[in-house]
Amino acid sequence: MSRYSQRGVSAQKEEVHQAVQHLSAGLFPHAFCKVYPDYLTGEPGWVNVSHADGAGTKSILAYLYWKETGDISVWKGIAEDAIVMNLDDLLCVGITDRFLFSSTIDRNKHRIPGEVLSAIIEGSRSFFERMQSHGIHIEYLGGETADVGDLVRTIAVNGTLTARWPSDRIVTNEQIRPGDVIVGLSSFGTCKYEQGYNSGIASNGLTSARHDLLAKDYATHYPESFEASMEDAVVYTGPYKLSDPAPGMPNLTIGKLLLSPTRTFAPVLKSILDHHFAHVHGLIHCSGGGQTKCLKYLPKPLGVIKHNLFEPPPVFQLIQQASGADDQEMYQVFNMGTRLEIYVDPSVADEIISISNGFGVEAQKIGYVVDADSSYVQIEQPGKPLLRFPTKSH
Repeated sequence: MSRYSQRGVSAQKEEVHQAVQHLSAGLFPHAFCKVYPDYLTGEPGWVNVSHADGAGTKSILAYLYWKETGDISVWKGIAEDAIVMNLDDLLCVGITDRFLFSSTIDRNKHRIPGEVLSAIIEGSRSFFERMQSHGIHIEYLGGETADVGDLVRTIAVNGTLTARWPSDRIVTNEQIRPGDVIVGLSSFGTCKYEQGYNSGIASNGLTSARHDLLAKDYATHYPESFEASMEDAVVYTGPYKLSDPAPGMPNLTIGKLLLSPTRTFAPVLKSILDHHFAHVHGLIHCSGGGQTKCLKYLPKPLGVIKHNLFEPPPVFQLIQQASGADDQEMYQVFNMGTRLEIYVDPSVADEIISISNGFGVEAQKIGYVVDADSSYVQIEQPGKPLLRFPTKSH
């Protein structure tokens, strides 16, 4: 059993998928989000999409950082995480504007005061203003903030994003085919609409990242930050404090690396889809499931060959060194530096890369699609054993 599983989490979320297997898949079964007819107006030619997600256990890292440093601003990044994990999923069905956002915050009032709530709400407002400057309009509808100390030890920050969109402008993933080139967009660095270096970790795999990197002292001083039934052998097993300088990155601490706000690709994808919608065959957000995420959305048996992924940025190297996890586990849990996949006609790949680079988001051809008897992902890295992740036949 992997350390990830021992901590009560699953990169593939098998039990969740089993629980919802009998629900409708919507109009386009292979689309990244469920798409339904426009029930709001009944108007033909339009669809509705609604999606719920959140910052996950990254909020625990914010809690620890805030308790140790008193820096309330760290909660603004958590607000951004909760929004972007919804926004970038909706981007993957081609929706790039006119969103409605409603937040859901559950807190333990004894540990999370009102000033934290204010910082989260201000972080949301600030992010919406930044996106509006790039032509992406998100209206904040408020939401629910509940004091549920019997249910949560600290705080859970989540939200729901809803949109109405023309049905002929939806990316369904049905067009992914052999011969497609996969353009990957990087999750790390500093792009033109970010305010500082982004480690690329986003909001997936943070349970493992937190326990593998942070020292046992956190278990002693903050028992509210982990599940008490976990085996001690997998609780805060790392060598670092949040305030420690990140090795090789003296201007950044371990805390700041782990709490880098999830990068949105909204400005980039808006431009790409405005110019090349007809040539974009598929979009995959490499969130939970990492580099194997695409297996769930392929329209038929296909092989996805990834032979030119970005070299994993420092945060993932630190996690792997501290945890001893093999590449097989790392690439299933984390995005490893490549967080968005665009499946395109080869004729437009270079233009799409140019658009992304224009925003300061590094992009490159990371792979291609081949015919297969059953779907699989194959990852090729220089000087390392080939990784292959199969799935059941369609």
